[in-house]
Amino acid sequence: MENLQPPPQGTMEEQYISKLHPVVDYGAGVFLLIIAILTILGNSAVLATAVRRSSLLKPPELLTVNLAVADIGMALSMYPLAIASAWSHAWLGGDTSCVYYALMGFLFGVCSMMTLCAMAVIRFLVTNSSKSNSNKITKSTVCILIAFIWLYSLLWAILPLVGWGYYGPEPFGISCTIAWSKFHNSSNGFSFILSMFLLCTVLPALTIVACYLGIAWKVHKAYQEIQNIDRIPNAATLEKKLTLMAVLISVGFLSSWTPYAATSFWSIFNSSDSLQPVVTLLPCLFAKSSTAYNPFIYYVFSKTFRCEVRKLQCCCAWRIPYFSSDNSMENAVSTMWSGRDNVRLSAAPRVQNPAAAAP
Repeated sequence: MENLQPPPQGTMEEQYISKLHPVVDYGAGVFLLIIAILTILGNSAVLATAVRRSSLLKPPELLTVNLAVADIGMALSMYPLAIASAWSHAWLGGDTSCVYYALMGFLFGVCSMMTLCAMAVIRFLVTNSSKSNSNKITKSTVCILIAFIWLYSLLWAILPLVGWGYYGPEPFGISCTIAWSKFHNSSNGFSFILSMFLLCTVLPALTIVACYLGIAWKVHKAYQEIQNIDRIPNAATLEKKLTLMAVLISVGFLSSWTPYAATSFWSIFNSSDSLQPVVTLLPCLFAKSSTAYNPFIYYVFSKTFRCEVRKLQCCCAWRIPYFSSDNSMENAVSTMWSGRDNVRLSAAPRVQNPAAAAP
């Protein structure tokens, strides 16, 4: 290990030289390789399942497919360059690849955030609407919404290219993103950060929280009004599973990116040297891991997805453990790609499924 030295300082720009110990660089590369493999395999299974059951997909489930596209797009377009740079102990490609990498990260990051926001809003609307009103959410409507999400994300991603905001290397040298430290004395840059923070982070996050709190309250009220005592245990289990599946997807994404957002905002108001390079590296790696979570959540909560994944095993040598659960709840929770109608809460004694197809 003593012979692992970074490239000489004079061979490239200082900002693209790794500020980390070579062992840390190798470890970061291995971590990203594992995340990339899990992301590509998991989200490929999601997309394959969606293709196989395309005729049964309900409109809200198209947003789940879009989220998988964003995650796998990030893994394919960004992680190979990041891994190669980590193992080279310096950023590869200079300014051009740095701008490309940062743009891709911003594009897919905003797309994922807005997709999660749209999933929460649609699920809230379907949960609180009658059957006739919920049928107004068609595949065409969701496709238009998805197109708007991509255009909105692309708009924000290209703004730094036209002079509002900047892209640049991370403080540790082997990754690129929005150049947070350049905004310290720039009114132009600070206005970009403030607008981006409000419109791409705070408002979507608050919307997600408000929608799922509304869904939880609706489920809770319907549960309280159940008159048939024999159905209460099932209703309680249903409430738990539906809440977990819907919320874990959003919580996983938000919790992964919160440490990164915190360190980024710290660097806006403080010198980039005020934090150790490894301190800025860890939140970055944690944020990138968000692309790998969702397929595991689907696998645990969706019986349909588990069955489809097992069908794909005929081409693979690996096996996936079976997560068993109460059979009476399986059909209620396995709404993803199941072809069931979107269901709504009912305060009547006869209990109906209390949410739309889970995202």
